Amino acid sequence: MVEAQSWTTRRGSNPRLESTDQVLDIPVTPTAEIKHQQGVGSLISPNLLTALIIASWYLSNIGVLLLNKYLLSFYGYRYPIFLTMLHMISCASYSFVAIRWLEIVPFQQIHSRKQFFKILALSAIFCFSVVCGNTSLRYLPVSFNQAIGATTPFFTAIFAFVITCKKESAEVYLALVPVVLGIVLASNSEPLFHLFGFLMALGSTAGRALKSVVQGLLLTSDAEKLHSMNLLLYMAPMAAMILLPFTLYIEGNVTAVTIEKARLDGFMIFLLVANATVAYLVNLTNFLVTKHTSALTLQVLGNAKAAVAAVVSVLIFRNPVTVMGMTGFAVTIMGVVLYSEAKKRSKLTAH
Repeated sequence: MVEAQSWTTRRGSNPRLESTDQVLDIPVTPTAEIKHQQGVGSLISPNLLTALIIASWYLSNIGVLLLNKYLLSFYGYRYPIFLTMLHMISCASYSFVAIRWLEIVPFQQIHSRKQFFKILALSAIFCFSVVCGNTSLRYLPVSFNQAIGATTPFFTAIFAFVITCKKESAEVYLALVPVVLGIVLASNSEPLFHLFGFLMALGSTAGRALKSVVQGLLLTSDAEKLHSMNLLLYMAPMAAMILLPFTLYIEGNVTAVTIEKARLDGFMIFLLVANATVAYLVNLTNFLVTKHTSALTLQVLGNAKAAVAAVVSVLIFRNPVTVMGMTGFAVTIMGVVLYSEAKKRSKLTAH
């Protein structure tokens, strides 16, 4: 008589499943994001992608400088505040598309009224910096403008000490000496030196440094921290609203003048749209470079960018330069590099 086979006996009768140590490796179904990354990776190597992003960052940074200079100085469009407001409107529009539609980064909301006013304060500083920078381009060549902009670490160290009482090492402060010395040399030998333009460029540089210090001070808690793309999404429309009354009061009926100029010369529409678009690409590629490399790499690339922008502007606009001016610029860039290295060593020693 054949013994009835139990369910347990039947389940264990397959020799392939008798070993309890065997692990079946079941591949995970790739998500849409992974599939997209695999698709991109199959078309282009990671190193080439990083190189293209860095090249785009350089082109957008230098491009917006040259377009601003051409519009404000050579094309005769003497409305730097209105031009800055167009930049802010462009950044707000493109940021909304990039975050809410393309979902480049997760969307973050403002959680409190206190956080809102902190971002509003940053927007005001941001406005001041950009307006001063665009105004300086009316009076100064791009090469000299970039030389002044390279002194940002000097103002950052000053504001960090005054506002937060944060002291750096003696090595860091010593590295700031050539930063200032180079600008003194470049200023004394600049053939197209303009005092008002120089002060505007200094104001822009100081505003940029102040924004970085205040941003680190205000948005400190985890609940208040915003991704750089989300921060731009909120700051840009606030900045546009801040600039609107100043545009109307200082630059008069600029909208009607712009429409009339565009009607007579259609190329102006292209210039303004391209200028505003490239202004946003500066912020987008800034984020992408940091994502694909590091913040330190971005800082090093920024040091080189000032020199590249200066050379390109001289080649395009043919502004006169002197040996002493180039020497002063080189000394400033060298000081910025020394400052970056000293800051890095200071952080390693602290940890």
